Amino acid sequence: MISMNSSRIDLLMHSTHGVAPEASARELLLEWGLPVAPFRVALDLQQAVQCAKEIGYPVVLKVNSPVIVHKTDAGGVHLNLKDQADLERAYLAIQQSCGKLDPAFKVMVEKMCPPGVEVIIGVSQDEQFGPVLMFGLGGIFVELFKDVAFRLIPLDEIQAREMISSIKSYPVLTGFRSKPGVDIGALQNILTSVSELITRYPQITELDLNPVILYPDGALIVDTRMVIQ
Repeated sequence: MISMNSSRIDLLMHSTHGVAPEASARELLLEWGLPVAPFRVALDLQQAVQCAKEIGYPVVLKVNSPVIVHKTDAGGVHLNLKDQADLERAYLAIQQSCGKLDPAFKVMVEKMCPPGVEVIIGVSQDEQFGPVLMFGLGGIFVELFKDVAFRLIPLDEIQAREMISSIKSYPVLTGFRSKPGVDIGALQNILTSVSELITRYPQITELDLNPVILYPDGALIVDTRMVIQ
């Protein structure tokens, strides 16, 4: 699904260079119609508390800074915060670990999504062929079995469907033993939308959506890394 509000996307593209702050990357994905997990950006603890109330607990708290690229390594990610007390402790921890790296840091308050089937979707650049789309199951399937598929961008719906079914762990997506299958159509739409986004904005040289959580009805992008040149 392509957003009609291209002016805001163009503004984001021209105002960001290098590794984009995750909130900015998510805003771009939202404008393009991709299913991003609910989130808000807060300037301080008071705003973070208000954002969490609006989104609803449990939430995730992440540092949002153009300076801090590796959020987890910097102590800037806190998961499954169940109430305000948890949120306040997490904010103070981020302030202590990340404030010295970027005194002007912000935080992103994100909905803690329910479990599902995790996949990874990425874009990289091949010196000969240009942008390449990667897809595979997340977790140990990527790290241990390297069960991923690659296709050149652009790709259409038929190619996206074939890409999905080409991985060895495809039965996990269609339903395995007592577990239900996931929304293949939603996954297909994400792949084709990412392809269209990169085709429209070749300034995006790298994109990592990891994880994307798939459900029997729908999908949510939980974490985003975007490099803009």
